[in-house]
Amino acid sequence: MKILAFESSCDETAAAVVVDGRDVKSNIVSSQIAIHRLYGGVVPEIASRKHAEVISAITKEALETAGCGFKDIDAVAVTYAPGLIGALLVGVNFAKGLAMSLDVPLVPVHHLRSHIAANYIAHKELEPPFLCLVASGGHSHIVEVRSHTDFCVLGRTRDDAAGEAFDKAARSLGFPYPGGVFIDKAAHEGNAAAVVFPRPKVDGSPFDFSFSGLKTAVINYVHNAEQKGMEINKNDVAASFQQAVVDMLAARLMLAAERTGYKKIAVAGGVAANSGLRERLGADCAQPGYSLYMPPLSLCGDNGAMVGCQGYYEYLAGNTAGLELNACANMEIDSLK
Repeated sequence: MKILAFESSCDETAAAVVVDGRDVKSNIVSSQIAIHRLYGGVVPEIASRKHAEVISAITKEALETAGCGFKDIDAVAVTYAPGLIGALLVGVNFAKGLAMSLDVPLVPVHHLRSHIAANYIAHKELEPPFLCLVASGGHSHIVEVRSHTDFCVLGRTRDDAAGEAFDKAARSLGFPYPGGVFIDKAAHEGNAAAVVFPRPKVDGSPFDFSFSGLKTAVINYVHNAEQKGMEINKNDVAASFQQAVVDMLAARLMLAAERTGYKKIAVAGGVAANSGLRERLGADCAQPGYSLYMPPLSLCGDNGAMVGCQGYYEYLAGNTAGLELNACANMEIDSLK
């Protein structure tokens, strides 16, 4: 089955052609980073306009790269939730029109489900059930993946997401947007024990996260130093902050694995590209009986291939939609079975 898939939930416009869920024939991503970097973060209105400007061109490129045409497409999949509502609407409406004109099924895909599915592309042998940490700019979840389309959230952030904390901490240190990659690079040159930052916990919810206090602690540390005229070592601050985030993510994930008995562990989302997190989870899962699955860096960020992969399993489960499909800014990963 050949699926043409679209992703436009934030600041990447993506299209891909995927066969039978795991065979990626093309994966085209048009990034808006250079534009939003001017403003220090994503501007929703600009993101929506840029999606509309490029989606036709990247569709053509995706088909040409895959060596096929519209007549070869068996279904159209699209991210419809969650994300920036204007950005989502561009992809959803384009996909609806395309599916109608081609007379093929339209498959709505949840953004976080597709991030998890990136692991199926990278690891052909991976099958549910398993435990997955989904960490990105807008989300931080520990998810029990019971099947390709059945999910249960065991833990989540109560405030900021890990990726958002990275971006805000990076901005306070003077790094460009998106900040995660710059924090990661600086951390390699710094001392992670130089600054003691908090590792907040949520009372009564051992698998939940809270990054707001940690983010504020970094910002206050930098501002206090500036007010006193003290020079800070950015590499040390970056390393100490990153270590705190990694400690929180890894500790909650491994605790959830211990409590639930899962030995197959996966990680997904933009923060899955962080070298500190990958190293820590690699060490934690090196103990006997555990298997760790991580997507390559190219599949950690938003892309169309992961949407095509998850779209295949949604189609097999009968999760299709008609022209009534609408975008949704907020939706839980386990809201649909």
